[in-house]
Amino acid sequence: MADHATGKGASTGTSAAAGPGAGTETGSARVDAWIWSVRLTKTRSIAATACRAGHVKVNGERAKPAQSVKAGDEVRLFHAGRERIVVVKRPVTKRVGAPVAAECFVDNSPPPPTAVEAAAVGIRDRGTGRPTKRDRRELNTLRGR
Repeated sequence: MADHATGKGASTGTSAAAGPGAGTETGSARVDAWIWSVRLTKTRSIAATACRAGHVKVNGERAKPAQSVKAGDEVRLFHAGRERIVVVKRPVTKRVGAPVAAECFVDNSPPPPTAVEAAAVGIRDRGTGRPTKRDRRELNTLRGR
């Protein structure tokens, strides 16, 4: 009767004791689902499209979306203009929170380019149109080609 007064049920539930992301850990996971689960891409369809386009490699070989990954595998993903190199620590199949996702892989990626390096590519003023042959030659000289 006292349980009803406090609003607590008879079952204690073990999901909180098991920790965040409980029940999502398996021996292996699909590479597209894993990339999405650990928040390397925003959606699973973007991850699958990247696999089909050849932007994902597992242990140095091109990966199809359904390829399995397990702990210790190296995953290389080219997405959003940079290459991410990660080693799988724990395969998960369901999307997890950012703190848990950070524990699922080791990030060996090179640092993202600074604003100065990104600007070195050459940004044209809006409305200037296509570069002329002379502009292209100047850019090639500047880049050392």
